[in-house]
Amino acid sequence: MIPTFNEAIYCYKNFCKVERLKNSSPSEATSRNTIKGVKQLCRAAKINLDSNITAFTRDKFDEAIINLTSRGVKGISIKSFVSQFRALFAKWTSPYYKNAGWQIPAFEYPEFRFKFERYRRPGEEKLAKVKEWYFGLEGELWLMATMMLEFAMRNGDVLRLSEDNFIEKGGRIYLCYTPHKTELTSSRHVLWPVHPEIWNKIEEYGGIRCFDISQEYFVEMNRQLREIGFNGSKASYELRKICIDHIYQKFGAEMATSISGDDIKTITRYYADPSQPNIGEVRVVDLF
Repeated sequence: MIPTFNEAIYCYKNFCKVERLKNSSPSEATSRNTIKGVKQLCRAAKINLDSNITAFTRDKFDEAIINLTSRGVKGISIKSFVSQFRALFAKWTSPYYKNAGWQIPAFEYPEFRFKFERYRRPGEEKLAKVKEWYFGLEGELWLMATMMLEFAMRNGDVLRLSEDNFIEKGGRIYLCYTPHKTELTSSRHVLWPVHPEIWNKIEEYGGIRCFDISQEYFVEMNRQLREIGFNGSKASYELRKICIDHIYQKFGAEMATSISGDDIKTITRYYADPSQPNIGEVRVVDLF
């Protein structure tokens, strides 16, 4: 028996709940994003969710890509939708679908050869506006912006922030966490010193437990950053990019890797702008 998309989505939600109990993944956010991506792709391919999943042929992938592109959706987003479609039928789901008595076909997925646009550092005027905006923040907005601008945390990791993420070591306070997005691949650990000014302000509020961090604050932060000139639904993510880029330029790729939790290849393509060094004038012969 071959399920419809609605049936597959319904069961996938339950599969994720069981799998989380056994392996702590996929997260609820991953599950939601997977389902959103599948629905976006089906809508673009003009496939009803009550249709059998076999309706999504290779030609339908092309149709979806063409329709999404014509609407101005960027290539990286389209690739994400396809990846989320694949996640609905990931390898770990096979035993669950089999137990449900369903057959999942081998989909012929498109190959992407386009190059994603590299990160470009905002101009000095825009960075000055960000700085002015940041120093005017208070409360939850200040904390959430701080974790992204000063520590390059992702939105999801900020929402999971707790007192346990701050440890004392050698008389200094450190931010300590494993980025959720990469914990199943690299398991890269972040340990980064917290500036005393930042820690003192956190304590003035009563500590991390006194902040009521929620998605609604990100909605407001995105709105404010779009007024500064950062376009897109996740304008707050630009704060993470600014942080990684400046750490990369001032302290090198290894330090940028340490604060971001990403590998160097990812950093130099998506988060840093190596084409704009800010080290000043240098005579290499003077370094001999």
